[in-house]
Amino acid sequence: MSELRQLVRGVDHVAFPTFDPAGTVRFYRDVLGFPVVHSICAAGWGPENHPDFIHFFFDIGNDDRIAFFYYFGLERDVAGGAAPEDPVAAKGDAYARFGPEVPDYFVRSRHLALHVDSEEDLLEYRRRLDASEWPVELQLQHETIESIYTHDPNGYMFEITRALRPVLPQEDLDAQLTIEALLDVVAEPNPSMAALVARKAELIVTKAEAWSAEQSAAEQTGRVS
Repeated sequence: MSELRQLVRGVDHVAFPTFDPAGTVRFYRDVLGFPVVHSICAAGWGPENHPDFIHFFFDIGNDDRIAFFYYFGLERDVAGGAAPEDPVAAKGDAYARFGPEVPDYFVRSRHLALHVDSEEDLLEYRRRLDASEWPVELQLQHETIESIYTHDPNGYMFEITRALRPVLPQEDLDAQLTIEALLDVVAEPNPSMAALVARKAELIVTKAEAWSAEQSAAEQTGRVS
């Protein structure tokens, strides 16, 4: 487990390339309501063959932003073959293309998720998307959240989610144990879920005594104070 002090305070921005700046602005600004808050126009930047570009940012709340690069003169065929009119029809997004043999679940694992505070807010975004060119493709509850999904004009999987309940401290501890077990399992040949579960059970047994001691100490401190 890491003992390093966390110093970062969230996402400044995430950035993606786009071949469709007009569609990108319509989706994020006009459909979702994320205002444009910053842009950079770069001419003659970088090495001799670097195209001019614009880098533009949308506010996604909490002082976080999503940003896009549009390179003037750069064609879609740099992404591994000319893209169809509908970028979602091909596996992958505006730049990363995958062959037909790649499972859809792998392709869709690359996505951005934004969170809202309530079911009302989630359904409002569903209403906005369903009234647009990019209707919601899927809505479901899983584990501790409920999410809606669609693809943006660039083929990027996009998710908005809300918490169904708070995440408990015990679940944070469970996550730490899971990752410890995962790192041990993938260091060996033929990693599997069964091996991970077995290793996690071993870690629980070896750490149980220390947890009990920590809990007792915390309860004793509480009584003293």
